[in-house]
Amino acid sequence: MIGGNESCTAGPIPMSYLTCLTYILGEWTGVEHIEDYLSYAVYLLWVLFPLIVVFLLPGVLVILFYTSILLLHIYKRKNELKEAYSNDVWDGARQMLATLWDGHGRIWHGYELHGAEKIPEGPGLIVFYHGATPADYVYFTARLLIQRKRYCHVVADHFVFRLPGFKILLDVHGVMHGPREECVSALKKGCLLAIAPGGVREALFSDEMYTIIWGNRKGFAQVAIDAKVPIIPMFTQNVREGVRTLGGIKLLRSLYECIRLPVVPLYGGFPVKLRTFIGEPIPYDPNITAEELSAKTKAAVQALIEKHQKIPGNIFRALMERFQTQKKED
Repeated sequence: MIGGNESCTAGPIPMSYLTCLTYILGEWTGVEHIEDYLSYAVYLLWVLFPLIVVFLLPGVLVILFYTSILLLHIYKRKNELKEAYSNDVWDGARQMLATLWDGHGRIWHGYELHGAEKIPEGPGLIVFYHGATPADYVYFTARLLIQRKRYCHVVADHFVFRLPGFKILLDVHGVMHGPREECVSALKKGCLLAIAPGGVREALFSDEMYTIIWGNRKGFAQVAIDAKVPIIPMFTQNVREGVRTLGGIKLLRSLYECIRLPVVPLYGGFPVKLRTFIGEPIPYDPNITAEELSAKTKAAVQALIEKHQKIPGNIFRALMERFQTQKKED
C-alpha cells in the first residue's frame, strides 16, 4: 500500500505541500472538492478577522493584571515575606506596577492627568464615572503615585474578590469591599479613597452618551460626611471609546440583574486618547444631608462630562485626538 505522503509525490507531476495536505485531508474526511470549503473558510476568517480582534483586544488588560500578579509573587518570594501585605516593604512593588501601568497608558492611550493639584494633601473621597473597564482608574493611580507620591485606595465590587489569583493584587493595593465603617476608618486615618457609585451596572450599561447610572446611591456621600472629608469629582475623557460593551441587549441586562455578575461581552481595546480630569473639591459641610451631597456630587461629575466629552462619543474622533499637538485645557 502506498502511504499518503508517497501518493502526493508519485506520478510525473509532484504536488505542492498545500495541495498534498488538501489531498490527504480529503482522503481522510471523504469530502470531495474539500479545497473549495477550505478556500471559503479562509475567506470567512479574513472577513471576520477585524471583528475577532476587537473582542480579543480587551483581553490585553487581563494579561496585564495577571502579569502584575506574577510580579507581586516574584517580589514576595524575593523578599521572603510571610505576613500581611500592608507592610511598607510593598512600596517598591507598588512603584514597579505603577511604572508598568503608566507605561501602558502612555504608549497605548497617550494618557494624560489634568488637575491633580486639586487633590488635597490630606484625606479625600474621589468619586468617578465608571468606564467599561477600570483601566483609566489604574492609569490614574499609577500616574498619581509616580508624580505626586500619593497612594489611593479604592472600593471594588464583591465579584472582584472572587477572581482567581487576584487576592495578592487587591491586598497590596488596599482594595476594599466597601462597608461604610471600613471606608470611614480609612479616611479618618488620612487615606485617599476612590469610589465609582455606578459600579458594575454603570460600567456595563452606560454607553456613548455617558449616562450616569447611580440610581439612589448615597452611601458614598454619608461616608464623606461621617469622615468629614471633601469629595473630589473625576472623569476620564473617551473612556467609553476605548472599550465598549453589548449592554444594550435587554436579555443581558436581565441576566445581570438576576445573577449580579458581569456577563456582558466587551469589545474594543482601541488606542484612543484618554485624559483624566479632576474637578474642584466639594468641601465638607456639616449642615448638608447625604441626599443633597449625592446630588451635588453627581452634578459635579456631570459638569466634567459636559465640559470635556463630546457626546455622543465617537471612536474615530477619539483615535484622531491622539494626533492633536495642542493639549486640551483644564
